Order: sequence, then structure tokens, then C-alpha cells
Amino acid sequence: MLTLGIVNTYDKIKIHEAHYRSIARAAPIAYAFGFNLALFDFPFKMNAEELVNFIKDKTTIGGSGKYLAELFGTGRFFVFDLPEKGFQPQFGSPVVTTSHPDKKKEIALPELVEQITRKKSFLFLIGLGHKGLPSDLFEMAPYHLDITSKGVSLETCTAIGAVPAVITGRLGSMKNKNEMHDYFFAPEKPAPTTSA
Repeated sequence: MLTLGIVNTYDKIKIHEAHYRSIARAAPIAYAFGFNLALFDFPFKMNAEELVNFIKDKTTIGGSGKYLAELFGTGRFFVFDLPEKGFQPQFGSPVVTTSHPDKKKEIALPELVEQITRKKSFLFLIGLGHKGLPSDLFEMAPYHLDITSKGVSLETCTAIGAVPAVITGRLGSMKNKNEMHDYFFAPEKPAPTTSA
């Protein structure tokens, strides 16, 4: 299971347009690339179903909440407070997305994709707000990922699109590479024998 986790660092008390617009933008991305969507520390005093209806009324982005409703209807949309001691285990290993990964925790894309193909679950954390992710999440998360592999800082909505797209692209590339390898290097099957 792969989950896109949006962590609110924008405003934890008052609801702003940036909150619901980022959710509306993230939903079609998560839906299109087969990710779950989890929100952490947003200032909404409502459950996931109420939030879906709220987003539908507030914006036309993301098909006016169509994809958020699809995610919710299939059990792939979640709303949580920011955990103090660790993220929900069903999401797998938390991965901080950052342009400045700690070298001891950095996971390269090929290694990440290899683990995903072995059915390991990951929660990709993206900060909403100019402050980025809180420093304690950098400590808590076992992995740090620079999705650009070049130290390029991305704006929140750009990162929301890039993380699932790049990972899914790499997974598809690996699958195609394996299929090509099997096609060209599989042992030849003996020709069928016919009896006359």
C-alpha cells in the first residue's frame, strides 16, 4: 500500500483556502496513481465523510470533489491528528519527502521501488505550508526521499504530483524491463514433438 500523507503546517486553527484546495488537488493524483490519501493535522472539525462533502461545496478543482469521494468510497481517504509517537502502522514506513535528506536516512529511488515491488508499504509525507515538515518528523521517519534526486525544492502541489508520478513511472519502467528481460533471456522451450 502506498499512501500520500499531507501534513498541515500552514495554520492549525483557522481553515484557509489553501487547505481545501490542496486536498482537492491531491485527490485526483492519489486516485490516478493508485495511492491512498491521508491528511494530518488539518484544522477541520469533521470526519472524512463530512470533509468530502465540504470540499465538494468549496471548489471545482479535482472534479468538484469527485476523486476525493471515490477515494473515500473505496476506503482510501483518511483524516488524522498528527501522531506524537508514530504513524498508523497500516500505512507502512513513513518517508519524509525533502530536497535535503539526511544522508543516513536517504533512500534512493531504485531502492525504494525495489522494496515496493516486494510489497512493502510506505507513507510519503509532504508538508503543506512554507515551513515544510516539522523537524520531529525528520527524526521519526526511517526514510528521507528527494524525489528529484537533485536537491531541487518543490512547492507543495508540485511535490503532491511529482511523488506518485515518479514512483509509478519507475515501477512501470521496472516492470517493462523485467518483461523485456524475460522475453529475451527466458530459456527456449523445446519445439513440440509430433508423432506421425
